[in-house]
Amino acid sequence: MSDPVSSVTQAQVATQATDVRPKAPDPRPQSVPSDTVQLSSAAQAALQEALETQAQTAKEAGNGDLQAKRLLAKETAAKQEYTSTTHVVA
Repeated sequence: MSDPVSSVTQAQVATQATDVRPKAPDPRPQSVPSDTVQLSSAAQAALQEALETQAQTAKEAGNGDLQAKRLLAKETAAKQEYTSTTHVVA
């Protein structure tokens, strides 16, 4: 015969959930580092020339600006070269 089991005890393990996600950063805004740049007058002039429109360049060339005349001549030569080398295949 078998002996009857009078009482059963189970070991209960209490598990605590651990959060493995990193904590959110503080909502406080952090200062962003900034630098101050000062352009020389030569750099400012170069920037102005680079941002100049073709109409402004033509106007300056008409007023005798040698740099503007050279730029217009260079652009005209580039256009002529582009149109002479471009072939349209239909």
